[in-house]
Amino acid sequence: MHTSRTQCSPFIKWAGGKRQLLAELDRRLPAGWNTYFEPFVGGGALLVHLGNKGQIRSAVIADINGELINLYQVVRQHPSDLIAAVLKEEFRNDCTSFNTCKHEFNRIMGLPGHEIERAAMLIYLNRYGFNGLWRVNNKGEFNVPFGRHADRALVSETSLMKFSTLLARVRILNDDFGSAVKTAKRGDFVYFDPPYMPLSKTANFTDYNSRGFRFADQERLARLFRKLSKKGVHLMLSNSKVPEIEELYSGFTIETVDAKRFINCNGQRRKGTQEIIVTNYEY
Repeated sequence: MHTSRTQCSPFIKWAGGKRQLLAELDRRLPAGWNTYFEPFVGGGALLVHLGNKGQIRSAVIADINGELINLYQVVRQHPSDLIAAVLKEEFRNDCTSFNTCKHEFNRIMGLPGHEIERAAMLIYLNRYGFNGLWRVNNKGEFNVPFGRHADRALVSETSLMKFSTLLARVRILNDDFGSAVKTAKRGDFVYFDPPYMPLSKTANFTDYNSRGFRFADQERLARLFRKLSKKGVHLMLSNSKVPEIEELYSGFTIETVDAKRFINCNGQRRKGTQEIIVTNYEY
């Protein structure tokens, strides 16, 4: 496959994003595949990387976060309208504007007829919220505080248009990881990047939605991994390096890599840690 001259980049930051780990993931890719699946798409760093390399013929991406999926659907179908909405003067870099937008976003969250407006607000809230987090309270309301960032561009028009072109070959689902890979078959490639298992009892940045992502979900994912492997699907998975997770994937290739995973308001205090990459194939 030839590297595409049309490059794009992720336009949204998502906790657990894989930009720092792309080199490690890239060198562990299978030799080839048919359809690419990413059931925990988040910011889509690996999807974009593969697209830039010309390795996406068809793909299925999914996430249980309805607002994130709405954003991707709007980027694919209405990129020009989204750019116009993002450039609205109301999106200012100050706490008052941020909180006003957050209040309105929570009011229209999930409402049909507001798809472009919701997508534009999510880009703004993600760019100027604390550390690009997605966090909701027990009512399901977005409650990330203002991040006090220096002025920054909300989106690159060129990059977003290129992302839209990439998504033309992608099926986008607002679904659970199990449902997202139902059509995966022999010769396809699935990359699982679930909310990571906490490294300690006090670690709490693993929320998948308002219900969280429990160890029972990790176990269900591991069972699915084994089921798909028996079908001949190429599989790669990332997670934190903890004994409970390594035990779930015993029998597969498990390699340890270094990465920065902790979320901290002070960049100097973000410590490196170890993750694992699990594969069921030789590369």
